[in-house]
Amino acid sequence: MKKYIFSAIACLLIINVFAQSIQNDKNNNPLRKLQLAVMAVKSLYVDTVQTDKLVEDGIRGMLNELDPHSAYTTAKETKAFTEQLQGSFEGIGVQFNISNDTLIVVQPVNNGPSEKVGIMAGDRIVSVNDTAISGVKMTREAIVKRLRGPKGSKVKLGVQRRGIKDRLTFVVTRDKIPLTTVDVSYMIRPQVGYVRIESFGETTYDELMAALEKLKQQGMTKLILDLQDNGGGYLKSAADIANEFLSRGNLIVYTQGRRVPKQEFTARGNGKYQDLPLYVLINEYSASAAEIVSGAMQDHDRGTIIGRRSFGKGLVQRPVEFEDGSMMRITIAHYYTPVGRNIQKPYAKGDKEGYEMDIEKRFKHGELYHKDSIHFADSLKFQTLRLKRTVYGGGGIMPDEFVPLDTTRTTPFYRQLWGKSIVLNAAFKYNDSQRKKLRKRYPTFEQFKNGFVVPDEVLNGIVAEAKKDKITYKDEKEWQRTIPMLQLQLKSLIARDLWGMSECYQILNENNPIVLKAIELAK
Repeated sequence: MKKYIFSAIACLLIINVFAQSIQNDKNNNPLRKLQLAVMAVKSLYVDTVQTDKLVEDGIRGMLNELDPHSAYTTAKETKAFTEQLQGSFEGIGVQFNISNDTLIVVQPVNNGPSEKVGIMAGDRIVSVNDTAISGVKMTREAIVKRLRGPKGSKVKLGVQRRGIKDRLTFVVTRDKIPLTTVDVSYMIRPQVGYVRIESFGETTYDELMAALEKLKQQGMTKLILDLQDNGGGYLKSAADIANEFLSRGNLIVYTQGRRVPKQEFTARGNGKYQDLPLYVLINEYSASAAEIVSGAMQDHDRGTIIGRRSFGKGLVQRPVEFEDGSMMRITIAHYYTPVGRNIQKPYAKGDKEGYEMDIEKRFKHGELYHKDSIHFADSLKFQTLRLKRTVYGGGGIMPDEFVPLDTTRTTPFYRQLWGKSIVLNAAFKYNDSQRKKLRKRYPTFEQFKNGFVVPDEVLNGIVAEAKKDKITYKDEKEWQRTIPMLQLQLKSLIARDLWGMSECYQILNENNPIVLKAIELAK
């Protein structure tokens, strides 16, 4: 008892010393106040507390009162975020899905470590280094942790393969696995190339140049650059890509903040595609680096911007790394397009919920359906640099050619099916059971695209699966309206698993109004 009383008194004395030092400090240092608060909670709070979590929560609380894009990430979150932007990770190299508590290989990475030892699409990986991962309710995160590891390290995989009774064993040497950001490229029409950039990472510029060179060899004389749903990434990648389409000295973007000097990024004049007719696609989810590229093309009258007003993320973050691998990204400046438009849409500090609801507000206001619903103040008018066309600031990039969101293509029933992943799971299960038959019947993608029709039993299976989740369509009319989009998505997903992302989008794009508008203009 005496020992406990002595400890409590010692803690109080220490805290009083800190408190006295704050009172004696004429500047009333807020950092000391924060130290005192942490120490007081750690020493006196009724229950045991984790100091690390206390500090992390304090950082998050501080950043939450700033802009919507200043954020804190744990070491694990930082690693995942960094891998995505750096364009690679170290592992065994398979695309997989988890069905009925079993990991099923969708596709091994081309020429990756798993493909080299003979692992095939459809294989079930049931154990890793003699530890069962199938039928044991293991989380996806835990499975990924076991499969990934340093380059050069070995991992023993137990595999079940259709048609083979005994379990197979493969020893895979882990390697660096590329994460592609230019995930789709093909000739969408004679002389018209199509490239989709999923995000802007370290390798995006090199990926794009390789894709454009390939398309050029196939006769490309016009380009559709798809930035729909592209959430952004590295500023340098965006500037390097914009450089390819602009003349020497053309301003691409500039940044400016309270404590950082103005920084300009200009074209170097060495771009290979300065005269290539260009059509850039954006929508309400195109943000940051995607807006830098589309804004620069629009301001210089360099290409036609098609779609709907972009997201409006024009804040520059600087990473602050901590010793434990965690990171704080703090906003230091704004992005501005060449004519001086601030890309960032308005926000209220500390109101992240309101900021995140902005897209929902656009739905309700009708902006996504009617161009006339978008109103800009006269003070936000700017002129393009060559043709002196009127463009607008105030957040995001307003396209030259507006394409409304087509709500007739989806139904409430379809949206529920998609939200519950019922469509994804149905496509995967069908592909898994019919892979050999499909490959035999459709040796090439062209044959599949022109000849495959989603069987009725797959559609009926989706309806039955939906009923288990108490999801039903209102009436026969809604079901008939749902079928076309359901068939389109299923066919595209099956193509993705059999061939790849380019083949998936070759099916989807023929029904995408924004893409079809670009094709029309390119003619």
